[in-house]
Amino acid sequence: MKNVFGNNLTVTLYGESHGSAVGAVLDGLCPGIPVDTDYIRSRLALRRPFGQISTARAEQDAFEIDSGVFDGKTTGTSLCIRIPNCDARPAAYDDMSHLARPSHADYTGFVKYRGFADPRGGGHFSGRITAALVAAGAIAQTALKRKGITLGTHISRCAGIDDRPFQNPEKDVAELEHKEFAVLDEAAAEAMKAAILAAAEAGDSVGGILETIVLGVPAGAGEPWFDTVEGVLSHSLFSIPAVKGVEFGDGFALADLRGSQANDPFRMQEGRIVTQTNRNGGINGGITNGMPLIFRCVLKPTPSISLTQQTVDYRADENAEISVSGRHDPCIVHRARAVADAVTALTVYDLLETRFGTDWFIG
Repeated sequence: MKNVFGNNLTVTLYGESHGSAVGAVLDGLCPGIPVDTDYIRSRLALRRPFGQISTARAEQDAFEIDSGVFDGKTTGTSLCIRIPNCDARPAAYDDMSHLARPSHADYTGFVKYRGFADPRGGGHFSGRITAALVAAGAIAQTALKRKGITLGTHISRCAGIDDRPFQNPEKDVAELEHKEFAVLDEAAAEAMKAAILAAAEAGDSVGGILETIVLGVPAGAGEPWFDTVEGVLSHSLFSIPAVKGVEFGDGFALADLRGSQANDPFRMQEGRIVTQTNRNGGINGGITNGMPLIFRCVLKPTPSISLTQQTVDYRADENAEISVSGRHDPCIVHRARAVADAVTALTVYDLLETRFGTDWFIG
């Protein structure tokens, strides 16, 4: 099981959904980055469930930093963040430990790890592990902000309901920083919440699309082939449970345009090179061009639903039925937004440290 991501900055994840704790180890952080524990808590709060549109599992995410920080700043050595699981209920999975929950990793995990994987609540495959990503990402976000790089994610679509696109990026990103339900149009937000509740009452779930923007990234980061900015970001975004697709700029809509419409003309503006439009999402030839990075990822509906579904008992090798009990989200899109911010920050940090070196972040 490979749990390490990154080049200069690496992230290692550990833990299981109903084990004693989840956590992350960061290697390659430059020394001297302020570690604001209040900011980490605020980012974790955006990932935590709230109200009837989320799971009833109430983890407080009281994290512990075991190493890599001294006098409130990174030391440059391995930084370990541990988050205890305090509201685990593993017994809830006893009756279904041998049943393959549809669209979950139960069966594939059973095959790959020969029956030794922890099956409770998805074990190491669980979205619970993303708490560690969010805590680690908060440190990377702090480092990026010191270099004038900010980012934000909103729910572009949920249950077939659309939010407005980014209009004033700086203002929108600042607004999203503390929004519990990350939607820019309040009317759309209320409609989305109503749709999530309706699905929950029916024993079902819904999915959606997250849109992320990164401001202030300098030109020149990324590689032209196997480590393109799109490729590396997609790699990290697909680590988020339920993500099934990623697109950059205008994405698949570019297929319906002519080159004259899809191209982003270059111009000089206040002494710097910019593009008039940003249909390519701030990336040309796999390398950042200095414009905002813009991308979207689609998340499927939560597969844990109480409706009866067809499945198999993979220990008895026979057909079966399952109704997933326990505490589950009727939608994870609003909680996954904090995870998208985190993996984006970790990835952009790594891309920039690879391009400009550790001293760029220290200076």
